[in-house]
Amino acid sequence: MPRYGGLALKKPTEVPLDSLVRLRRSYEERVTGAASCTRDDVLLEIGRAEYEDDNWCLTTADGEVLAWAAMARNGDTLDADLTALPCRHGESAARTLLRLLLDRADELAAGHGLPYGLTVGGILQGDQVTPALLEEAGFVHGPTSRQYDVGLTAAPLPPVLPDGGVIRGADPDDFEVLHALHRRSLTEGPRTEDPEAFRAGLRRLSEPGGVTLLLAVDGHPVGYAAARAVGGEGRILQLAVTPASRGLGVGLALVLAVLAELRDLGARRALVTLDTGDPTDHGAFGRLLSVQGSRVLIRFRRADT
Repeated sequence: MPRYGGLALKKPTEVPLDSLVRLRRSYEERVTGAASCTRDDVLLEIGRAEYEDDNWCLTTADGEVLAWAAMARNGDTLDADLTALPCRHGESAARTLLRLLLDRADELAAGHGLPYGLTVGGILQGDQVTPALLEEAGFVHGPTSRQYDVGLTAAPLPPVLPDGGVIRGADPDDFEVLHALHRRSLTEGPRTEDPEAFRAGLRRLSEPGGVTLLLAVDGHPVGYAAARAVGGEGRILQLAVTPASRGLGVGLALVLAVLAELRDLGARRALVTLDTGDPTDHGAFGRLLSVQGSRVLIRFRRADT
């Protein structure tokens, strides 16, 4: 087992799930004052097929996880996430995992003959440790997203659809349509280019508690939303709208519709994540929904790629 300054490098599957949950919740609490991560969030992440090969954590001698990193290939980009406790030992762990991500990115680039770009996300605004390490390593501030905590004790307002718009539940035959929408979306965050990885993600959302809605206008698919509800907690995990349909209320209609579905599945609250650069009227969420809080997530990109 590799050791780095007294810390042990392990695969997430080699540590107790509760340790990973504590890491995520402690990170959120120390940076923002409130935690939202659940066991199901962590299970979904460590279960992603794209992360199987490049997924590590650093633990103390007593088994507590101080940092966790994962990376997936998406076309000509490597998209990574990094979580580290904002403390002295957490900073050391973050530096170690960042070095591991950089070395692995260089190894993949050499092996495939591709000049991979590299992004690192999962960084909360207010984190005083990880952004400084990333900038020191040559990364620059990239796209941001805002995550809204929405209360669902009262039913959301019904969605207002564009003329000719219809929302229905997606079925397995819609896979190619959904993947095309996902890839065409203007979102600045990571996309899942690999069809089988995308299919695996949708398959997890077809399990009990999952819902995927497709919105079509005059019979033409223009957007979809995929979400999951477990233990009273809802998550909108995917939201995509075609470029030509932006600004028409498609995204807002999908969010309102899928939140109503989550409420029917027993969710009392839900997290909704939107790109801050999306032309969607973010202020509408505060006016139409019971927004109980929000926070900003930052993605950094390596400047030399």
